[in-house]
Amino acid sequence: MFKHVYRLMIELTNGKWTSVILQHFARSRISRFVVPSFAKIYKLNQEEMEKSLHEYPTLHDLFIRTLRKEARNIDKSENAVVSPVDAVIEDVGSINQTSEMIVKGKTYSILEMLGSQETVNKYLQGTYMILYLSPSHYHRIHSPIAGTIVKQWTLGSKSYPVNKMGLKYGVRTLAKNYRMITEVKTANGHIAIVKVGAMFVNSIEKTHKGMTLQKGEEMAYFSFGSTIVLLFQKGTFQLDPSIQTPKDIRIGEKIGVMINQDGGTK
Repeated sequence: MFKHVYRLMIELTNGKWTSVILQHFARSRISRFVVPSFAKIYKLNQEEMEKSLHEYPTLHDLFIRTLRKEARNIDKSENAVVSPVDAVIEDVGSINQTSEMIVKGKTYSILEMLGSQETVNKYLQGTYMILYLSPSHYHRIHSPIAGTIVKQWTLGSKSYPVNKMGLKYGVRTLAKNYRMITEVKTANGHIAIVKVGAMFVNSIEKTHKGMTLQKGEEMAYFSFGSTIVLLFQKGTFQLDPSIQTPKDIRIGEKIGVMINQDGGTK
């Protein structure tokens, strides 16, 4: 019963006009009056912000805030893969031969997520990782590893919640929400970085220019809390043994290592 009520609620509150109203308010000057309460409710770490709280003219500016340069340390180890976002690692697992992954007891199609059988074939029997950003998190997205962008594309239109409730009761949220996918070729194989839009706000703004990425380099930002899905080719990624889900993680912290097909690190 609750599942059906929840689905109805998010369908009714996720239309075009509710999105427009929310985005308009967040970008309006009047939204500055809720900036202090937002920071308090979500316990934002003001010491790591590049600006003081009173310097953010709108709620949207606070959402997409930048941090002081020393606020995050990037693991420089050549073989290390790092977290691209401040988030909670909700799940890690294997992509099966039929291009499916099981997240919170629900089955998601990688084919539906990526929209291309040719692209999907690279990730069969590989590894997926789900990183959830709440409204309290820093919303900018950084590259988890050095490499070359092979392709970047967007799919989907509306966005439904991607928090625990959304993953449990929503309908294929990770695979059908508005999403921007960046495929990166590394020295050991391909990684797909899937940036999934959250409820109400579909905005994912690309900030990186060019085709080459350095580890830790900024790629884009979300206009609200959302989710990153990382997909690794079979035999190219080894999860860091310290990671037990759910796990809080910050940009630049090691999540695993890239490995050669023969099992060695690169």
